[in-house]
Amino acid sequence: MIKINLALLTVLLIAFTGCSSSSGTWGWYVIDPSTKSGLTNIKFLLGGFTATIQLSIIAALLSIFLGLVVALPGISNNKILRFFSRVYVEFVRAIPLLPMLFWVFYGLPVIFKSLGLDVNIDAFWGAVLTLAISDSAFTAEIYRSGIQSISRGQKEAAQTIGLNYFQTMRYVILPQALRRILPPLANQFIYIVKMSAFASVIGMQELTRRANEIVVTEYRPLEVYTLLIFEYLILVLIISFAVRWLERRMGSNESLNN
Repeated sequence: MIKINLALLTVLLIAFTGCSSSSGTWGWYVIDPSTKSGLTNIKFLLGGFTATIQLSIIAALLSIFLGLVVALPGISNNKILRFFSRVYVEFVRAIPLLPMLFWVFYGLPVIFKSLGLDVNIDAFWGAVLTLAISDSAFTAEIYRSGIQSISRGQKEAAQTIGLNYFQTMRYVILPQALRRILPPLANQFIYIVKMSAFASVIGMQELTRRANEIVVTEYRPLEVYTLLIFEYLILVLIISFAVRWLERRMGSNESLNN
């Protein structure tokens, strides 16, 4: 898959290079794989793939966990738990990602220091925590809608055979809800991948940060950011294909069980 993606990028870049040579206004040579400097720039930019993928996956996993933790109190019969769940969702959703990133990266160490704790947060974990917290509010709403879409009779049937609340959620409600919320969860993962670009402002060496460094040295932002767009496009397409495969797999398993 990686070789295919690299080949696709090479073809696209060569096509852009050929189209731009006649106008004289473009500078595709900065990412031209047929030149030594262009190939070096491409390799440098592609080196940010690993950091972006690691950042996105860890943030998505934390977001899924936090979202479930927030969603379950939101559908409980306890008014106090529902209140705190709603406050968390509305508060976190209202905060733009960039200010939250600054608060987590710069503000949390100051708060910890005032409490007598020497805790330093590097750029990677600062970005992970920010993306996870920001996305968890949206994930919580996805969980809530998915769980509430399951008929009440499923829960009552589980209780009649002696399952407690957590067993009902684990064995009856959540497996059914997961099939319904998989597409919106995939959309949130794509959102995290794209929003990981904000990590560049705190020095995280991911795709966008590396693109910015090339722009500073080459003074060709349009050409470099065009390549960056294709890189994010490839990541999103891979995620989309993987989710569709997982949906078909879960659908086939469900039909076999029926």
